Amino acid sequence: MKHSQLIVTVARDTPTTEAVGIPVTSDKSVPADLGVSRAQLAAAGFDGKVGQTLVVPSSGKTTLIAVGVGEGNSATAHDLRNAAAALARTASKHASLSTTLASIGRDNRAEVAQAVTEGLMLASHRYAALKSDKAFASKLKSVVLVVESKSLGSAANGSRRGTIVGEAVCMARDFANMPPAHLTAKMFADRAQQVASSTGLRVDVYDKDKLIAMGCGGIVGVNRGSVNPPRMVKLTYRPSKSAGKGKTSGKTKKSAAPHLIMVGKGVMYDSGGISLKPSNPSHAMMKADMSGAAAVLAAMSTLKSLGCKNQVTAYLMCTDNLPSGSAMAMGDVLTMRNKKTVEIHNTDAEGRLILADGLSLAAEDEPDAIVDIATLTGACAAALGPKMCGVMGNDSKFIDQVLTASKAVDEDAWQLPLERSYRRMLDSYIADMKNVGGGEAGAITAALFLDEFTGGTPWAHLDIAGPMWADNDAGWLQRGATAYGTRLLVNLAENFRR
Repeated sequence: MKHSQLIVTVARDTPTTEAVGIPVTSDKSVPADLGVSRAQLAAAGFDGKVGQTLVVPSSGKTTLIAVGVGEGNSATAHDLRNAAAALARTASKHASLSTTLASIGRDNRAEVAQAVTEGLMLASHRYAALKSDKAFASKLKSVVLVVESKSLGSAANGSRRGTIVGEAVCMARDFANMPPAHLTAKMFADRAQQVASSTGLRVDVYDKDKLIAMGCGGIVGVNRGSVNPPRMVKLTYRPSKSAGKGKTSGKTKKSAAPHLIMVGKGVMYDSGGISLKPSNPSHAMMKADMSGAAAVLAAMSTLKSLGCKNQVTAYLMCTDNLPSGSAMAMGDVLTMRNKKTVEIHNTDAEGRLILADGLSLAAEDEPDAIVDIATLTGACAAALGPKMCGVMGNDSKFIDQVLTASKAVDEDAWQLPLERSYRRMLDSYIADMKNVGGGEAGAITAALFLDEFTGGTPWAHLDIAGPMWADNDAGWLQRGATAYGTRLLVNLAENFRR
């Protein structure tokens, strides 16, 4: 099942399309094809800033759209991703579009074409499955990127990569936007099996009985209040030379390609459990509390097509968190996969409990590094806002790789300190630790909790509680679930080094 309706191709000649996007700088001459002067554009409030658009009246059948790209040829791939997104929105009433956006900018053609393709796909995507008003969705179905002959091959390769990554992001958005009743843990596991089958991944699904037998007390405990059973999904990608060799449950040999493990939080709906969240409209977005697992599944789906040379394993930890007579209560003590005991002081701090089991299993595989991604704490969202995620971990070299990936794909991240002296805030007098550390430094104490389950493996934690949701369209982001972290994980997986 495709999650994006848009088909992007590359050509050297401009075809006949319903709309044409014409890049306009803020300082150089206006392209003659637009048929207007700089003064006329300025009178309409258009000065060529990145992401500005203006529909220019034309006597012909083709709609001309000016799209701002900033100063001269200094536009970066990031700028052009956002310019392409703005163009896609302005052209949303047209079925076809052509543009020379991928032929400008200071970065290489492949990088620019990928960014432009991503911007077009992500801005034209809507989760419209439940809308009776079909006008809600963009009508844009095809876009042609026009480039000069010498750049045709590199631009085509870049656009192909952009299509693969863009489709993955749209898939993750669709999953995170689905209402809770439309995507239970079992349903998500079934979807993951379909995705794995079509993208060259091995998949193993663990039901409640298996999770109990494995000693995964975190995910089983969180699930106690729900009528929908939990699922853990293990996905395995191996490069072509090692595909199909060995057992996925075994340890990876250090002589093989570098091995990265991703762990995603998949709380399909988070009511808070017994620590019930207040009833306000914002909590409708708690259906997207599985955004971490969605991002991991989406990233994994791209690896074969992109020719990733690293070994990558993923654990998707899936359940909902609901109140009932059987639900986990404050004061309960859970035993995690690695045998550590946790006293529950807040049932709404459930994400770290299911991640604890996933991280424990990941550490047992002895990979070169582990990254987890989760909509984990309101504290991180309060600290960093909706534009960036927090990054913490136990290995500076690996964190640097995560931050490099973040910068490369324009998904902002900021490193927070893993302040070890705060560990005492998690001390419990009857168990090994509590699941919360008090009212201060909530993002840091949550990360310190997770660190207890990494077994000393190089590890980084991405708290995406802030950027997992957008209230408005902006750049490549669409209103609703953003699938933030998907492109970061793809880049990290491809470029990971021991």
